[in-house]
Amino acid sequence: MEFSHKPVILERTIESLGIKPDGIYLDGTAGGGGHSSEILKRLDSGRLVCVDQDPDAIGALQERFGKDERVTIIKSNFSEIPSSVDELSLPPRDGVLLDIGVSSHQLDSAQRGFSYHSDAPLDMRMSQSGETAAELVNTLSFGELVRILSDYGEEKFAKGIVRAIEREREKAPIETTLQLAEIVRSAYPAAKRHDKHPARKTFQALRIAVNGELDRLSEGLDGAFRSLKIGGRLSVITFHSLEDRMVKQRMAGWCEGCICPKDFPVCVCGRKPSARLVYRKPVTADEKELEDNPRSRSAKLRCCERTGKEIYI
Repeated sequence: MEFSHKPVILERTIESLGIKPDGIYLDGTAGGGGHSSEILKRLDSGRLVCVDQDPDAIGALQERFGKDERVTIIKSNFSEIPSSVDELSLPPRDGVLLDIGVSSHQLDSAQRGFSYHSDAPLDMRMSQSGETAAELVNTLSFGELVRILSDYGEEKFAKGIVRAIEREREKAPIETTLQLAEIVRSAYPAAKRHDKHPARKTFQALRIAVNGELDRLSEGLDGAFRSLKIGGRLSVITFHSLEDRMVKQRMAGWCEGCICPKDFPVCVCGRKPSARLVYRKPVTADEKELEDNPRSRSAKLRCCERTGKEIYI
């Protein structure tokens, strides 16, 4: 099965994991196996667990790595790492990689309904199960749709867009990507229609809602960090500000030491950092990668290393 996905910030991501030939690694969003392949090149007796929720990705991973005894492939969401991976009875991990967001394959496969550039059923389900974007658009209340577009898409014109959606769905169900894209375009102020595609933020917001992405990311970060051995590293690639903010804040929390009030003469909380940042600032794509792969423009890589036994969530 062909599952085309060009991994972003590839060299720096692999470098961030500090791969040991005999280490235990987990690619929690393995997709087509681009990052996994590079990890395997650096393993001898080590093990790699590839996790993905997309059935298409699992098929591609089986074709690519199914005969490699160092690899275990699991169909699951990365937020379920503790339950889906721990039953393998592996030692704590030397490294975990999470590449968050929609894959090139999902974007480029029109029938998956992620793109506003091609006409297709309004789907957006990464796991290909559960509620579709069309079901949300046609059934949610005005207030809930406004909340989704405002919170997940940071869309300033959310109320006008949802009013337009309500008018159209009263006439007939909204069922396709281009149908929704045109509704959004018509609701946008004329002066703003040519800055970027008007439907970009709406589609992002619905995709996040359909897949529960921010909840899954929060759960996945905690589970991945807990699974690390002392000295193990967690590397996370994000593609929009909501994800990056969560990763930044969570890693900062793990790296924080004493939280006693400043006027206390001595520490009474006993809290010590659980991690250290490998990079003080996020790593982004260089000019060459931006030229070769424009989708890398919004990507940010953050990495931390576990240093302590206690974890403060």
